[in-house]
Amino acid sequence: MTEKQNEFPAKAWNGMTALLLNILFELLGIAAAAFGIAAILAERVAPGVVLTILGVAAGFVISPVLFAGLKVVRPNEALVLTLFGRYIGTVRGEGFYFVHPFASSVAPAHASAVSTGVVTANTAQALPKAIGSGFSALIPRKRISMKTMTLSNEKQKINDLLGNPIVIGIVVIWRVANTYMAVFNVENYQEFLSIQCDAALRNTVRLYPYDVNEQEAVTRHSLRGSSQEIAEKLRLEIQEKVDIAGLEILEARITHLAYAPEIAAAMLQRQQASAVVDARQLIVEGAVGMVEMALDKLNERGVVHLDEERKAAMVSNLLVVLCGNRDAQPIVNSGSIY
Repeated sequence: MTEKQNEFPAKAWNGMTALLLNILFELLGIAAAAFGIAAILAERVAPGVVLTILGVAAGFVISPVLFAGLKVVRPNEALVLTLFGRYIGTVRGEGFYFVHPFASSVAPAHASAVSTGVVTANTAQALPKAIGSGFSALIPRKRISMKTMTLSNEKQKINDLLGNPIVIGIVVIWRVANTYMAVFNVENYQEFLSIQCDAALRNTVRLYPYDVNEQEAVTRHSLRGSSQEIAEKLRLEIQEKVDIAGLEILEARITHLAYAPEIAAAMLQRQQASAVVDARQLIVEGAVGMVEMALDKLNERGVVHLDEERKAAMVSNLLVVLCGNRDAQPIVNSGSIY
């Protein structure tokens, strides 16, 4: 980055002092012109002409031009100034300022029906409201907002690491950090940020699966289970892409995450099947423990002595009762078990 690409403060003076001095200067010019005309009428032509010319130049030419140097900057706004095409600095901080009268404030270009004569679909919808408000919604502003802003792009359909199409949306919290780069390095920093967010989102999503099982979750990140890590990686990637525009990315968060509609039903069945398998595994582990405990207690207390065949039958019956997904219907044997 060269020195010319760095933002620096513009030379600005107190606006109220400059306003009062300029009004005084204009009144003196008008008075000088009046005295000059009076001198001409009194047949003192030479000094009268000189005084009239100086008074007219001061009161009706120079003073109105100086009024153009008065600028008002509201809180969290900045004024980027150029003088005959050369950047002369940025005015930050709220207040009333006086700058070079020929300096002009610049801001990023905004497509509008007023400035370009082209009405897009979005501008056409906003046109009736803009007409009612004096075109304030369409005329581009000449000040740069330094406020923290939110960008929420449309949801995108992207393939994850496993090739599954997912629908994802993000919200980005950002602000302008360098007004020079925001104005002069890109055509429109808001559109530039929006495009870079879409590109960074696609690059990040393709590196991770939508979800992983419990064993893989310890060592492997996923879009659903590692939202904090994915958000930080996404923020860093967006920041790297928008550094040229002088923007600072404060936060990036995933606001919507779901499988694409065409595979949502199949993925739901897959999740349900996985949940059923996990539940059955837990039930079987518990049932085996209960059967083992029952046999040990019977053996320990000498309630009944069973051979290996009867033990196997008892284990089978207990597992059927404990692992079944329906209530068991017991059958009472009134005869001998042999």
